[in-house]
Amino acid sequence: MNVCVIGLGWMGRLHLRVYSEMRDVNVVGVMDVDPEIRKQVQEQYGVAVFDNLEALLDTKPDAVSVCVPTVLHHETALAVIRRGIPLLVEKPLAASAAQSREIVETAAASNVPLMVGHIERFNPAVQRIRELIAEDEHVISIQIERVGPYPPRIQDVGVIRDLASHDIDLVHHLSGSRYQSIHGVTSCNLGKHEDTVIISAKMENGVLAQINCNWITPYKSRRIHVATKTRYIEGNLITQQVKEYSKFERYDASYNVREWPVMYREPVKEELNAYLAAVREGKPVPIQGADGLYVLETIESLETTGC
Repeated sequence: MNVCVIGLGWMGRLHLRVYSEMRDVNVVGVMDVDPEIRKQVQEQYGVAVFDNLEALLDTKPDAVSVCVPTVLHHETALAVIRRGIPLLVEKPLAASAAQSREIVETAAASNVPLMVGHIERFNPAVQRIRELIAEDEHVISIQIERVGPYPPRIQDVGVIRDLASHDIDLVHHLSGSRYQSIHGVTSCNLGKHEDTVIISAKMENGVLAQINCNWITPYKSRRIHVATKTRYIEGNLITQQVKEYSKFERYDASYNVREWPVMYREPVKEELNAYLAAVREGKPVPIQGADGLYVLETIESLETTGC
């Protein structure tokens, strides 16, 4: 398959590296507005580089990755859809729900496959947790921590759209339910956008959720805790380790701990393989545009207090 990457920031270069390692995949072009980045990429990968989107799309790729800054997702995605080219847009789908809706509706009307890059769904630890949850009749709560230092590459959005969007999608994905209510508190400490948010929510099926995201923690942490009536599940999304704790037994004050083996896999490689396979086989992409739209709608319904 012939593919293109639009935008060569951190995520765009990651897509390029993974595509370059795939068999039967040919990167026919990449685009970025920064001439220095284009030079570096051309020297490293030997690919054709462009500074103009229409010229890039003239290469007639079978699929593209849109990895430009969030504020440019809308216009870039629509330009790709107008050419009838399948696309994967990095999360969040757009800067607003209205823009996301237009992207989704235009892709549907044009019969163009549209996937949203909610990459954590492809994390083996998340997949294992979902399997374990499926065995339970009753999930009580889901808690997610996603914290770390401020990333200078992020300039156009705050921590909710950049980090918490992952977890708003994961709670929806893991609980199998839509949001009934969602509230949050934020603070701004490092710039014009919020850099800390604590979100509390209740799903329509009764599952409670709490999301803690910030850019002020000196170390990186990505953890999920799920409580059910019969067990407690703990997942580390960085190491991809999953532990299961049995129900506490009062008569002898004990519980069992089981570590579930998970074969480490690179989530972005799993994501792009699934994306290209769906395009190649004419099947629905794994994460639909509607999923990305729902995340933006949920974010905009989030009642926040703070900065």
